[in-house]
Amino acid sequence: MVSFVQIASYLPSIREPEKEQSLKEMLMWTGVVLVIYFALGSINVSGANSQAVEQALTRLRTFQTLLGAQIGSVITLGIGPIVTSSIVLQMLVGSDLLDWNTNSQKGKQKFQAAQKVLAYSLTVIQASGWVVTGNFGSPAQLGPGIVLFLTAQLIAGGWLIILMDDLVQKWGFGSGTGLFIAAGVSKAVYISSVSPLTRNGDIYWSTTGSSAPVGALFSFLNTLNPLDMLPIISTILVFAAVVYMQSMKVEIPLTFGDVRGFGQKWPLKFLYTSNMPVILIAALITNFRILGSSLAGQNGCSILGCFEGGQATSGLIALLQAPTSTFTTLLETGTITAGGIGHILFYTSVYAFGSIMFSIFWMRTSGQDADSVAEQIQQTGMKVPGFRKDKRVIKKVLNRYIPSLTILSGFAVGLLAAVANMTSAAGGGTGILLTVMILYKMYEELAQKHMEELHPALKDFLG
Repeated sequence: MVSFVQIASYLPSIREPEKEQSLKEMLMWTGVVLVIYFALGSINVSGANSQAVEQALTRLRTFQTLLGAQIGSVITLGIGPIVTSSIVLQMLVGSDLLDWNTNSQKGKQKFQAAQKVLAYSLTVIQASGWVVTGNFGSPAQLGPGIVLFLTAQLIAGGWLIILMDDLVQKWGFGSGTGLFIAAGVSKAVYISSVSPLTRNGDIYWSTTGSSAPVGALFSFLNTLNPLDMLPIISTILVFAAVVYMQSMKVEIPLTFGDVRGFGQKWPLKFLYTSNMPVILIAALITNFRILGSSLAGQNGCSILGCFEGGQATSGLIALLQAPTSTFTTLLETGTITAGGIGHILFYTSVYAFGSIMFSIFWMRTSGQDADSVAEQIQQTGMKVPGFRKDKRVIKKVLNRYIPSLTILSGFAVGLLAAVANMTSAAGGGTGILLTVMILYKMYEELAQKHMEELHPALKDFLG
């Protein structure tokens, strides 16, 4: 029987660097990938119906930044296949339906190979789905040849994104998925906050019509309505909240078994599983949204809900849509309907409890469980003060904190993302949260790499 590892060996991939990359080289490769990503985003697919593409963009505009995508270009799929493959495997491995020990080298190899095979396969499936469901024009009007040509362009763009993600992981900083999300959200934040242009691309003060500027700052200057500043205010608040939570941690005192009187504290961050849970739940909701939109067509209904003017009006998709208008009405009038309360509770619950679920799965499959961390601590030669050097003692101490931090971490990022989405934060509340955490993590990696280059002896100590 052919295994995932064997299949993955035949798929395109980026080889590992032969020697360790310097800080300058890692920054260079990360920058190169970022330039290529923006270049691909400016290449529109050939053969598509421009009106159909515009309607698809209207329906899915708020979600393209979460997938690092640019609807209508060759990277329309963005990181969708990568994240979807991760969601499927996280749920299968985390629920023990697949008995893979991801803490072992063999288990990690199986997981990574399966994710790679699934990502390439989902690229073909999602590209076909985008075209067949009419997002680039009616397939009957386009004809079989154009349909195949459009699908091939999306597949090529999706596979390039997978390779670019692989390149960043091996030669650059962090991951391509995080880099593409941060790039897309940063662009959206600039446009939503300070862009003086209208949706037609004109400078708003040079037009004689009623076109309003896209940027919240110029919109406020134009109307002097304080609510127009809500996107900028909520963006700043989300930024501050994430930075504050990133600094919160539990420190476990440890000592070196061979050196008396010398020890250090092992930090466990409050945001223990970082941004991965909210990436996964946001991607899952996005996939539901894309599926419902594709099944419903331009202005129709499907089993997942109905759409009108690019917005979901009923069904599950409507409930998974951020209740921004309800939140704005609450701020303006101080009143809210029973349906509005129900929508807010359902929306926040999906994000909060979905993030908890993925936080638990990520902790189990990424080597952040108590057993793996205890093994890591023991390899450094440290132990719990007052006890003999034993992995079981370290694991017992860690089990007091890690399960609780895993749940609290998932709940905190999920709730914060949901609330930020309702306040119409520039770039999307979830996008802002993810971008701040991604950039914060990249800063930590840059600082550590810089310290290792200045003091090579620290490399072994930092692991």
